[in-house]
Amino acid sequence: MLGNSVKILNFLNSFFYKQLVNKNDLIQFLVMVIRNSSLFAVFLFFNLLNAQFESVRVTIDDRLLRSEEKQDIINLSNDVKRFVQTTSWDDNYSDLNINLYIQIIFESITVKGNETVYNCQAMFSNGKDLRYFDKSTQFYYSSSTSLYYDPVLFEPLTGFLAFYVHLILAGEIDTYEFNGGNSSYELARDIAIRGSASDYKKGWSSRLSEVDDLSRNIGLRKARLAFYIASELFEQGDVEGALQELEIMLNGLEESYRDVGRENSTQYFLKVKSDKIAEILTFLNKKELLKDMKELDPDRRDLYQSFLETISE
Repeated sequence: MLGNSVKILNFLNSFFYKQLVNKNDLIQFLVMVIRNSSLFAVFLFFNLLNAQFESVRVTIDDRLLRSEEKQDIINLSNDVKRFVQTTSWDDNYSDLNINLYIQIIFESITVKGNETVYNCQAMFSNGKDLRYFDKSTQFYYSSSTSLYYDPVLFEPLTGFLAFYVHLILAGEIDTYEFNGGNSSYELARDIAIRGSASDYKKGWSSRLSEVDDLSRNIGLRKARLAFYIASELFEQGDVEGALQELEIMLNGLEESYRDVGRENSTQYFLKVKSDKIAEILTFLNKKELLKDMKELDPDRRDLYQSFLETISE
């Protein structure tokens, strides 16, 4: 049975982590499961089908490490991908198909007793309008043990990964329903509290502040939801509905600036989505709303002005 399970797990690696998902692969896998009667493989298979993350790309920058230190983390990229994709993060949203990008930059190591502690920077992104950069984190890692998220027992690496996974999930779920990401934000906050009380507390007070700032920025959360609804309605030809949502988006941006000022998440959302916003408003011939965007997004005044001049012509 052990040999069969190993074969199944090897197949899973190529099936999922190389993204070779097609009908023949699916049939081949199911036949293998039936022949080997592996309940573990069946469980893992359906767990992967319900994963929230369609793909996870992990980039490791180990240029500052010595050769033997690089060898110790050679499996980290695959372990992180496996950890994210095989963990069920939210039972209510199992088909989000999120693309997650993670970059881990190793700076140095510290030896604490029998443990090698890695000092790193990291970046997490959905490849769209969510991006989080962490300037300083510490964790230990061993390629001989699997990464497993325990919601009670805090471990620095899995806790760090789970914290940012929940931030990405919260932002994604917020685009489906107003304040839909509250549960994920609360889970991230719980992790940050436990991290702050652990032996590896570096950076956790800042992360706790970050999740609080994100969850309380109701204006941005309204604006992002309205933008995604407006984009979908616009693609469906519902011009009136799209316009109503864009007006809600502008009100949300005004609320965000009034409540929290010009903070990074709102600025990054505008940086990524400004072209699309300007294109839709121009198509709808909404000069006044373009002028409002010039005031709300001064870093891209020239962009909105160029679209205004297009309308004038």
